[in-house]
Amino acid sequence: MKQNGTDRYWRAAWQCLLGGVGLALVTLVGFRLQVDLAIASLLYLAIVVLLSFIDALVASVFVSIMAVLCLDYFFAPPVFSLRLNDPLDAVALVVFMGTALLISRVMSARKRAEEALQKVLGELESKVQQRTAELAKANDDLRAEIGERQRAEEALQKAQAELAHVSRLMTLGELTASISHEVNQPIAAVVTNGQVCLRLLALETPRPDDVRTTVERIVRDAHRASEVIQRIRALAKRTEPQMLSLDINEVIRESILLVQREVQSHGVALRTELASALPPVLGDRVQLQQVLINLLINGVEAMASITDRPREILIRSQQDEDGQVHVAVLDSGIGITSEAAEKLFSAFFTTKPSGMGMGLSISRSIIKAHGGRLWVAPNPDHGAAFQFTVPTNSQGAL
Repeated sequence: MKQNGTDRYWRAAWQCLLGGVGLALVTLVGFRLQVDLAIASLLYLAIVVLLSFIDALVASVFVSIMAVLCLDYFFAPPVFSLRLNDPLDAVALVVFMGTALLISRVMSARKRAEEALQKVLGELESKVQQRTAELAKANDDLRAEIGERQRAEEALQKAQAELAHVSRLMTLGELTASISHEVNQPIAAVVTNGQVCLRLLALETPRPDDVRTTVERIVRDAHRASEVIQRIRALAKRTEPQMLSLDINEVIRESILLVQREVQSHGVALRTELASALPPVLGDRVQLQQVLINLLINGVEAMASITDRPREILIRSQQDEDGQVHVAVLDSGIGITSEAAEKLFSAFFTTKPSGMGMGLSISRSIIKAHGGRLWVAPNPDHGAAFQFTVPTNSQGAL
């Protein structure tokens, strides 16, 4: 603080000296040129303004006082005297002194305002930099959190895919008898037609037309067996979802073929009411088949204890008022209580003694991933109606 005071003192001294030198030069030049009082006042005022620009308040006041004395002594009659004969000269000197002091005051205030503004701007820039650094750090933290969330979502999706795959394998295990029948039937037909073909070839008089017809039946049944095996492999295979344009009625028919034997073995009549000219849906064939198979098996098991009425399952497809494709699987089983309906799609909740409680939870996740929803409602007479919607191909592309 003491050093700063000393620096200000010497600075003011040098400014006063500089102002005095300037005042002397202006006085000398003005006196030699014999300028009048008004011109001399303007020249002195210019020195005061220049000093004020360099924030020399003390020097400005000092020069203002000295300028008044010089004006009175050298330029106001009588010259070389501090007396004033004309009252207007006294007024002029007073006006000059007031103007000089006002300019000094205003310029000093302006300088202080500029310094204060520069200080505020410096503090503001510092705060902006600090805030920018904080925002950058928050942005980095947010990016890291988003990355962690994405990795968690990817892990969850992977776990769900693994769980869905395991569920499909368990479903295939439950359908072993039905699958064996579906594969056995065309293979047995191939064997039978092969034996017929051999007998025809063993005849003394070959019958080419009959042989050709028999071979065509062999090829047809072989293709049929191959298609069944391909559908089973597709369900058993662990693959990434493939969202394609699908005919939902075709997906329903393929699902029925895989569970038809299981349905018949439990004495259940399966009917379909499939609306024609439905728009294609955007979905994964295997996953939608998994949902339908799960709903059909649940319907069959729900009617296991029914003996006083026919056991029936109805599969219905139609387009709802929102333009989505609506599929319903209705059974005539024991139905579902309102308490169970609220928990039915929760993981690990089951009403079956040997059930894991994952089938409906996985099915709802699959339908949700397709942009639809899966729910259950009681039938008007008996049983329950499991229903789901899937957006059409055009809706899924929006």
